[in-house]
Amino acid sequence: MTFLTNVPNIVLRKKMPKKDINPQLLIRKVAIIGAGPGGLAAAIALSHLGLDVQVYEKAQDFRPAGTGLGIAPNGLNCLEAIAPGIISTLTKSGCPVHHNIFKSSTGETIRTNSTTFLEKYGRPLLTVWWWRLQQTLASRLPSEIIHLNHRCLGFAQDEQGVEIYFENGKTVYADLLIGADGVNSAVRETLFGEGKPNYVGSMCWRSVLKYHHELFNEYDLVFIKGNQQFMFLLNIGEGYTSWISRKLMPNYQLSPSAEAVKARILHELTGWDNSFRAVVEATPFDQIWEGPICDRPPLTHWSKGRVTLLGDAAHPMAPAMAQGANSTFEDVCELQACLSQATSLTEALTNYEQSRIHRTSVIQARSAVGEMRYYDIDISSQSSERSQFNNDEFQDWLYTYKPPAIL
Repeated sequence: MTFLTNVPNIVLRKKMPKKDINPQLLIRKVAIIGAGPGGLAAAIALSHLGLDVQVYEKAQDFRPAGTGLGIAPNGLNCLEAIAPGIISTLTKSGCPVHHNIFKSSTGETIRTNSTTFLEKYGRPLLTVWWWRLQQTLASRLPSEIIHLNHRCLGFAQDEQGVEIYFENGKTVYADLLIGADGVNSAVRETLFGEGKPNYVGSMCWRSVLKYHHELFNEYDLVFIKGNQQFMFLLNIGEGYTSWISRKLMPNYQLSPSAEAVKARILHELTGWDNSFRAVVEATPFDQIWEGPICDRPPLTHWSKGRVTLLGDAAHPMAPAMAQGANSTFEDVCELQACLSQATSLTEALTNYEQSRIHRTSVIQARSAVGEMRYYDIDISSQSSERSQFNNDEFQDWLYTYKPPAIL
């Protein structure tokens, strides 16, 4: 299988250092559903424990996809623990954010900032293309363990193992199943039967393209605020720009065609400064993603038997705080540590949940509040979050996370 096309300066690593897992866990074969950054990071981490890890992905190929995202100090700490040296690789293709600027939709400067992530937390805020991150993680794994065109339909389990069913008719067996398959997780739906996720009221359009915005000569991140609408321009390195626009919409309806998507977002940007509209106009219509921003309420547990969840499958959140990927990498480190130290699978998964659910619930709540504050709507009094943190304390709590040691 070939899937690492057009990815320069990445060396495949066929052999990885391994540590024997506690034999009392009685697991050797692990199936991960989803080959996004979370699923791939989990595959790397659990391979280090000597486990036979297989990753199953619904996409038919790995083509350029996804948006620009920010990897914060907590996420970088975890990535470096999972795959030593990976920060250096990502920094070469991404962009450490040093300066950002806030603009009105008509182009006036509201304020400019110099970031303090590196000085305060020892790591920068690094903007990268989701696809580059995915490919960099995939390059750390043997290609034969990643199985494309495998859409998970569900599973059945007993005390001996898990039987996993795919749309292509295949069935596989594993000792442990990890659902890393996003906000519409088939694994989560089979576990808990919740139905559709919760639309938070924010509609999104986004894309990545080769484009150098004039503001990138001095800034790495641009935030533009309109009337209950906003836009990000992210320098994600190697000459690529990620643009993301979101608008408050109580009800959402998807456009009937790709051409209509582009026409719609340009209409939504009517009256905006031409330099902001220009990046959208330069984007091919078939490369613009349109969709609702969704989350789900926090769960009281993520696991049943031999099945557990990770990342957006466990705690999908609004992107206001850019913590989706970062909190996912935290999950990976905690799951790896719990599996390396426990004497039974039940103990490992219980410890994993207990180490993560409170923290991710707080981040989910803060993210929901933050998304509405972009639109000047304060829902903090209605939020279930009861954190005593002020903003500075919260950021310190968030960004100083360090992954647990692997014994």
